[in-house]
Amino acid sequence: MERADGSPIRVLLVDDEPALTNLVKMALHYEGWTVEVAHNGRAAQEKFAEIEPDIVVLDIMLPDIDGMELLHRVRAADGYTPTLFLTARDSVMDRVSGLTAGADDYMTKPFSLEELVARLRGLLRRSSHLAPEADEVLRVGDLVMNSASRDVSRGDEPIALTVTEFELLRYLMRNPRRAISRAEILDRVWNYGFGGKSSIVDLYISYLRKKIDTGREPMINTVRGVGYMLRAPE
Repeated sequence: MERADGSPIRVLLVDDEPALTNLVKMALHYEGWTVEVAHNGRAAQEKFAEIEPDIVVLDIMLPDIDGMELLHRVRAADGYTPTLFLTARDSVMDRVSGLTAGADDYMTKPFSLEELVARLRGLLRRSSHLAPEADEVLRVGDLVMNSASRDVSRGDEPIALTVTEFELLRYLMRNPRRAISRAEILDRVWNYGFGGKSSIVDLYISYLRKKIDTGREPMINTVRGVGYMLRAPE
């Protein structure tokens, strides 16, 4: 896997544990990616501006700036860079808080290097950093998505989506009026061939509903015992 111009994927790894960063850096170098390491939030901000990474791996508990605050600052300054939280904070509320803060994925320590690499590859495939998209325009009712520009709107009102929200909505829009199981969504959107948790699908569906359906006729429907369906209001 490489960037659209043929150069290596650029990763910014932010964690204050040198033993962990050395291990992860070695695994990502094996993928052919370049890795810059920062052991605190201030160094991470400087390196982010310097290298313009394609993806960020970020701990929440840093010695100076909280990882969620750091992500907020990066999001405010950057168009969009996929970010995965890698942290020891493993409660459900921590996961929800991390994803709500704008992260695209969340892993807890201890972790599998193979799973980390698989999740990063999945995030990169879903991002726009790697290769130009086909000029695909999807329409379901008044919901419109342009895959090339990654613009989404409903009733001419622009809707800002994260990388993962965009891919989830695109899969639903490619399969309108079809009941899709959580397992299928997990496989097609998250590419978790190693058996991911289907609860992440429910979490991201709730995010999409807030952005797509709030104040409007709902389009994202729950199919009991199956999963979800996208359909235009009758």
